[in-house]
Amino acid sequence: MNLKNIKQTFIETFPGDFSKNPIQRNTPKVLFSTIDPVGFDQPELIIFNEKLSEEIGLGKFENNDLDFLVGNSLPENLKTYATAYAGHQFGNWAEQLGDGRAIIAGEIINELGEKNELQWKGAGATPYSRHADGRAVLRSSVREYLMSEAMHHLGIPTTRALSLSFTGENVVRDMMYSGNPQEEKGAVVVRTAESFLRFGHFELMSAQKEIDTLQKLTDFTIKNYFPEITSEGEQKYKDFFQSVCTKTADLMVDWFRVGFVHGVMNTDNMSILGLTIDYGPFSMMDEYDLNFTPNTTDLPGRRYAFGKQGQISQWNLWQLANALFALIKDEKFLEDTLNSYGTYFWEAHDKMLCRKFGFNELKDTDEEFFSNWQGLMQELQLDYTLFFNLLEKINDISNAKTEFQKISYTFLDEVKLKKLENFLQIYKDRLEKNTISKNESLDLMKKTNPKFLLRNYLLFECIEEINKGKTEMLEKLTKALENPYEEIFPEFSAKRPTNYDDISGCSMLSCSS
Repeated sequence: MNLKNIKQTFIETFPGDFSKNPIQRNTPKVLFSTIDPVGFDQPELIIFNEKLSEEIGLGKFENNDLDFLVGNSLPENLKTYATAYAGHQFGNWAEQLGDGRAIIAGEIINELGEKNELQWKGAGATPYSRHADGRAVLRSSVREYLMSEAMHHLGIPTTRALSLSFTGENVVRDMMYSGNPQEEKGAVVVRTAESFLRFGHFELMSAQKEIDTLQKLTDFTIKNYFPEITSEGEQKYKDFFQSVCTKTADLMVDWFRVGFVHGVMNTDNMSILGLTIDYGPFSMMDEYDLNFTPNTTDLPGRRYAFGKQGQISQWNLWQLANALFALIKDEKFLEDTLNSYGTYFWEAHDKMLCRKFGFNELKDTDEEFFSNWQGLMQELQLDYTLFFNLLEKINDISNAKTEFQKISYTFLDEVKLKKLENFLQIYKDRLEKNTISKNESLDLMKKTNPKFLLRNYLLFECIEEINKGKTEMLEKLTKALENPYEEIFPEFSAKRPTNYDDISGCSMLSCSS
C-alpha cells in the first residue's frame, strides 16, 4: 500500500495542547489527543479489502503492510490521534466521551480527489476509553467488517472496512453483562470514511462554551465535506443544518428499506455526513416487527426499536440544533426545520415503500394500504425480506398460501391465511393503477428489494468458523454481500433457522465488544 499519501488535515487545523499520555481522563477545551496504537507481537491478517484499497488510493497489499494494519509500524509523517466528543446516550446527557477504541491514522485523497480517513478500531486505549482497554474482540470486529461492506453494496451510506486482523492476544469480555467474563480472541479493524465527525463533536464544543472552536469546526466541516454550500454568515450554518437533516432522513429511509436496526442511536453514534456508523448490537430484521430491537441494553424500553428510528433521528437532530444555536441564532428557523423533518421523512419513506411494492407513484390511498400491510406483517410474523422476494414471483394468489407459510415465523391458520389472501387481492388491484408495464414494475422491485441480507445467524456461524481457523464461509459471505440483489447462494436467502431463535449473537446482542 502507498502509505506516503496519507495526510493529516484535521490535526493541522486544530492545533493545541495534546499529550501522548494514555491515561483515561477528561480533556477540556481539546478536540483530540495524540496517541500511539499499542502494537501487537503476533498479528495475523484475516481478510484485506483490496478493491476498497485500490478505490481510495492505497493500492495493492504488500507483505510488510500487516504491521501498519494493526498499528505496529507507522510512516514517519503520521501523528496518530483520537478525538473527543460528547453525546446523549439513551436520552441522557453523558458529557465528554470520545474515541475509546478508535485511533485515526490520517486522511488519504485518491486520484479523483475523494477523501477518506483511515482509523484503527481495537488498537489500544486512548484518553477517552473511560477506563476500558481500547481493544476489540473478534466477534464484534467480524460483524463490523462484513456489515459495513454489506451496507455499502446495498447502496446505503456507511463507513467501510479495509482490513480485519487477529491481534494475537486474548481479551476478557462479559458478552451479555451477566457476571460471566470470558477470554476471547482480540482483533483490529481498519475502517474508512469520508469523515468520522459526529453530532457529538459539535455537542462537546457547545457544552464547553467553546464557541470559537465550534465555529472553526463547523467551517472546517462545510469546507471539506459540504462543497455545495456557498452561502456566507448565518445562512451558511442554516444551510449546513438543513443538509444534515436531509442526509439523516434519507439514511433512515434506507435503513427502513432493507430492515436494518442500528441498536444504539445515541447522538455520539450519528454521523454528520449521514453515514451508518459504529456497528455494535445491530441486526437485519428477520420477522417484521416495528418493536424489534437487537440490543439487550435497550430492553425493556426499546428506545431504538426498528419502528422508532425515524423519530429518534429527529430527536437527535434537536440536540444538534441546540449545539449549533450559537452559530445560527434563529430559533424559529431551527424549529421550522425540525418540525418539517417528519413531513420529509414520511413522504420519502412512503415513496420508498412504493418502489418495494412496484408502484411507480404514491397515491392518496397508499397510506391506508401501507398501514394494513404493516399490521398483517406483524400478525403473521412474515420475514420482511423474503416477503418482497416472494411478492415478485406470485402469479396465482390462491396457490400462494404454501409459499407464505414457509416465510412465517409462526403457524398460519385458515383465518390468517384468509387475511393474507385478501391483502394480496388488494395488492393486485393496486398494481392495476400503475402507469408503467408489469415488467417495469417488477424491475423496480428487483432494484429496491435485496435477495441477500447479512443476517445475524450467518454472522454467528462465520465468527464460529473463523475462531476455528476456517475462512470458507467468510469468503462466501463476502461474495454474497457484494451482490445483494442477486441470489448467488440460495441457502443464504432463507429465514432464520429455529435453532438460532434464542442464541446470543443471533437474535439479541449486547454492546460488549
